[in-house]
Amino acid sequence: MSKFGFIGLGSQGAPMARRMIDAGYPVVLWARRPDTLAAFSDTTAEIAPDIATLAEQVGHVGVCVVDDAGVQQVCDALIPAMRPGSRIAIHSTVQPGLCVALAERAAAHGLSLIDAPVSGGGHGAAAGTLTVMVGGDEQAVAAARPIFQTFAGLIVHLGGVGAGQMAKLVNNALMAANMAMAHHALTAGSALGIDRAALTELVKVSSGRSYGFEVCARLPKPSAFAHGAKLLAKDVRLLGEVLGGDASFAAFHDAAMPFLELALKE
Repeated sequence: MSKFGFIGLGSQGAPMARRMIDAGYPVVLWARRPDTLAAFSDTTAEIAPDIATLAEQVGHVGVCVVDDAGVQQVCDALIPAMRPGSRIAIHSTVQPGLCVALAERAAAHGLSLIDAPVSGGGHGAAAGTLTVMVGGDEQAVAAARPIFQTFAGLIVHLGGVGAGQMAKLVNNALMAANMAMAHHALTAGSALGIDRAALTELVKVSSGRSYGFEVCARLPKPSAFAHGAKLLAKDVRLLGEVLGGDASFAAFHDAAMPFLELALKE
């Protein structure tokens, strides 16, 4: 069996990699921060000293780093070093155009690159219930599917390279907008003298419910969501870059950004 690589062992990437290892895949890891590798000392995972060494050994590598710059840096090291016929899966949420450009570079080296951003957070990764939004060649997606199934509950192939990222940006912008509306709803409830806990219990089983409401209702104040707000603000910005002046983006932006800015301001 070919070896499988994983790069990006944060709160979501680490449990994804562990699910692959626990499923019996021979996995090679590399991390920018060596301390993140300590959690894998009780597994069969191999540790590579650098990206090029990992790339030379694997036929598939998942990349789950934070942003465009990180994906670019990792792929700059992976693409020249991987064997022809190998595959790169971008699990990070990044600009769709970056994935298209990287896929073209990969193809010139005989590699396939697919974008496969995920939704469900670290808890979903650990439980094997992530949603994977995939863009890429049908054959490459089919070959990667068994690997994705180790950490996914739903895998959706949305089209060519970049389509997974586009879907993820729309999903995250909707999440941000839902949280903003939930914040307004809870604020209005307080102004009307409605007990917050009672209103939360009611909405969670009524027509106004959403995952965004459930997350917002757990927050003692918007600033408690600062880390998530930073990531969602990035994704709303990326969606704006893709949609340009389209009216649908203006609606997302106007609904979501005031709440995200409030969460980042406090």
